[in-house]
Amino acid sequence: MTVGNAGHRRRQPSLAQLRAFAAVAEHLHFRDAASAIGMSQPALSGAVSALEETLGVTLLERTTRKVLLSPAGERLAVRAKAVLEEVGALMEEAEAVRAPFTGVLRLGVIPTVAPYLLPTVLRLVHERYPDLDLQVHEEQTASLLDGLTSGRLDLLLLAVPLGVPGVSELPLFDEDFVLVTPLDHWLGGREGIPREALRELNLLLLDEGHCLRDQALDICREAGRADVPATTTAAGLSTLVQLVAGGLGVTLLPRTAVKVETTRSSQLLTGYFAEPAPTRRIALAMRAGAARAAEYEELARALRDAMRDLPVRVLG
Repeated sequence: MTVGNAGHRRRQPSLAQLRAFAAVAEHLHFRDAASAIGMSQPALSGAVSALEETLGVTLLERTTRKVLLSPAGERLAVRAKAVLEEVGALMEEAEAVRAPFTGVLRLGVIPTVAPYLLPTVLRLVHERYPDLDLQVHEEQTASLLDGLTSGRLDLLLLAVPLGVPGVSELPLFDEDFVLVTPLDHWLGGREGIPREALRELNLLLLDEGHCLRDQALDICREAGRADVPATTTAAGLSTLVQLVAGGLGVTLLPRTAVKVETTRSSQLLTGYFAEPAPTRRIALAMRAGAARAAEYEELARALRDAMRDLPVRVLG
């Protein structure tokens, strides 16, 4: 007869308990955490309490006003996140092995790319990968990178370089910036505009957080301009272009956005810079070592072919 120690074996936490705790650790707010993972607030609170009982430690310090992590909670939150990331990687690996270009693909796209490239992306996926469940999330770069590294998103379509450890880039194309002006502007409709002209222009920018804003500022610095006073900003390119049409200043647009945005008003002209024109590079970005890396590389090749009709310089 063999006597085991099964009766003394500690219970294992469930994935639901770990997800609940990780969400509370991230948001430090039960309502926000419950909303983030699609769980009711009582169920989330119960899952965290059950995890505390299972582990035999207090993870949270609950007060009437806020939630704080206990010292043990601080340490174990890191472990919980790592466990959930590994489980996500396991599921991703299984999905990739089962069949390429099937299941869900969560694609994150920046706002200054989405309206102009998504028609091409969606048409390609519909025609070539009909079994792929493509889910699109439009967010700013910082949010997209957070979603990629946390596993909330699988693949990104955005401007590079990113310079983020653990993220691999699959370049698609380079595109020039053009100058959009009101009808009566002295640079309206001109070609061969020197970058130095940007030193004196009333340049309108997107709000903080948009990578296109940072790119425009970089272009100005390269032209010898120290700063651009942010007297007027906009949340999107459509609003920015309408401000230009109203005579408030000029702006820079990527070539892929010109056709869509400048046709909204008859009060605009487009000017082109002398070579080499200021440019931006658009790429797909994935987690380094992603289980579906071969699929993403094939998708990048297909996208390059599909984008040859756009006003861009396709790479590769």
